[in-house]
Amino acid sequence: MKRKILILSVLAICIATFAAGTIAFFTAEGKAHNVITTGGVEIAVQEWADDEKTKPFENLSGVMPNTTVTKIAEVKNTGASDAWVRVKVEKNIKLQGEGTPDTGLVELTLNTADWTEKDGYYYYSKPLKPGEITAPIFTAVTFKPDMGNEYQNATATVDVSAQAVQTANNGDTVMDAKGWPNS
Repeated sequence: MKRKILILSVLAICIATFAAGTIAFFTAEGKAHNVITTGGVEIAVQEWADDEKTKPFENLSGVMPNTTVTKIAEVKNTGASDAWVRVKVEKNIKLQGEGTPDTGLVELTLNTADWTEKDGYYYYSKPLKPGEITAPIFTAVTFKPDMGNEYQNATATVDVSAQAVQTANNGDTVMDAKGWPNS
């Protein structure tokens, strides 16, 4: 009887060893390397001195009151993703002498059909696809005839700064968009 128990024990140990060896053959390892690249939003402000948009706008001198000059400002999406766009336009006048300049004497021909003003920004109403250009925010600058002698040799500037955020998962309209940079 001791011999039967010994044989059964040895047999059980052999079966257990064989089974454990078999289980080792059924295991496997694997590794995957996945690269996910995020999209990007990039824009550029473009300014033109002619309606055909062939001549970039450059500084002008000798402009007299009651004069209108062509200055077309627009934004191009140079990135890889659709973007919502907003623009801030700031007018400044620096007088040669004393006095407080009236920036209202410099008037812009604004495009209010495609742009909406809110909180000091103009928001473009449509999403801007890669490579697309907005409709102009404005097309001309007029120096009103009310400019008096204190505006002789004055320097007027119209600064255009633009910001963009992604359209993907970011509101149905430009007014719903979140994530605008603080300025």
